[in-house]
Amino acid sequence: MPDFLLPDSAPIIVWFREDLRLTDNPALAAAAASGNPVLPLYVWEDDPADPFPPGGAARWWLHHSLRRLSDALDHLGAPLLLRRGDPLRVIADLAAETGAGAVLWNRRYATAGRVRDTRIKETLRSRGLRAESFNAALLFEPWTVRTKAGQPFRVFTPFWRACLAMTEPPAPTPAPARLTAFPRPLPGSSLADWHLLPTGPDWAGGLRETWQPGEDGARERLAEFLVTTAAGYKANRDRPGMEGTSRLSPHLRWGEIGPRQAWHAARMTAHAHPEAAAGIEAFLRELGWREFCHHLLHHEPGLAHTPMDARFAAFPWRDDEEGLGAWQRGRTGYPIIDAGMRQLWHTGWMHNRVRMVTASFLVKDLLIPWQSGARWFWDTLVDADPADNPANWQWVAGCGADAAPFFRVFNPVLQGETYDPRGAYVRRWVPELAALPDAWVHKPWAAPVKVLAQAGVRLGETYPHPILDHAAARDRALDAFRALPGRD
Repeated sequence: MPDFLLPDSAPIIVWFREDLRLTDNPALAAAAASGNPVLPLYVWEDDPADPFPPGGAARWWLHHSLRRLSDALDHLGAPLLLRRGDPLRVIADLAAETGAGAVLWNRRYATAGRVRDTRIKETLRSRGLRAESFNAALLFEPWTVRTKAGQPFRVFTPFWRACLAMTEPPAPTPAPARLTAFPRPLPGSSLADWHLLPTGPDWAGGLRETWQPGEDGARERLAEFLVTTAAGYKANRDRPGMEGTSRLSPHLRWGEIGPRQAWHAARMTAHAHPEAAAGIEAFLRELGWREFCHHLLHHEPGLAHTPMDARFAAFPWRDDEEGLGAWQRGRTGYPIIDAGMRQLWHTGWMHNRVRMVTASFLVKDLLIPWQSGARWFWDTLVDADPADNPANWQWVAGCGADAAPFFRVFNPVLQGETYDPRGAYVRRWVPELAALPDAWVHKPWAAPVKVLAQAGVRLGETYPHPILDHAAARDRALDAFRALPGRD
């Protein structure tokens, strides 16, 4: 960490962003180690020109995460200051107001954010302030993992192999025991001023039932996963009807826990419980996929909107508002699709296997652009991440790095029968089908009339007919792909 030789009275501003934690927070640790007064700051940027402002579910999460961070910083003696506006102006004004000598923050990796951060750093330094940034979000910095030719990786397996050959990520640093506070109160916003929570009808009840935002919730989630779920992770992670995943994604997205914490805790668990080793390695590989997505974001400025495979710029996508609406509402007539979309709406999260199936249905069955799906997920996911969200959508669409080939079109019936064979997931989220026997719960349109009647299912009334025929839609998608210019 940099050695800050500042006058003892000169405060250090710690600018929190997507690192809403005290443990393993390098910017906060450096400020605390200096012994100088620490000014924790969060800036609500709320830029009208931002093409990806936080969606509704993300705003809900951010509100509660900031509240818990504020409580934790109060306990350490240095309250969190909330201000709104352009970060450079806010930080420069605060530095002038307080006589701050340094500004520290943790890095973000999207191109636009890096450009802005560089401008802020250069401007602050030109005004005589120390300005430093740190890595709190990744296991490895994107510029350190390269092919032998010095290029960024575009295929995951060799990327992850290269990561595993590197020096192990450093151990996480502990949270400060105490912070020296700025000696007088400063004016700022309140969380209520920002109106992050829903107004009007409160749709967030399912989010409250499902999640505990904040650093404590993140630590508890990781500990519970390692004790109860990790050993079976490899076998069970694709089963949406059971608790087989870590559900750490929103905590990682908001930086309530860092990947180094998850990495080292998982390694310790595997060492102490060798029977869990296979599940732990599978979990670490998923951390690696998250890493890969962030490295792609660093190297691909257009990841959120431009296909990495340029051929797909000419793909004949369809403008289908009716189909998009049915998909968004969970009314496609395909139970595994509808279950996933309803889980998303209720909880702000969807099981990873089902994310792939629902995304494939939108892009390949409906031929709706992947960007439309990415926008919907951005607004409805509590873990909507600027790297993972577009990278995974491009992967499913067949136009991204290490992409699933376009001709891999998920069959929603077979996916349901394979990964939800008893229909537990569908029955949970599509209760109008709950009384159907296992044999028909993933294809109610094929069930005998008597079976439907006994289950209280009236197709077209209590549950919709399929909005398309999957086999015909698959053929249509493959014909469109084969017609792409430049395809051999």
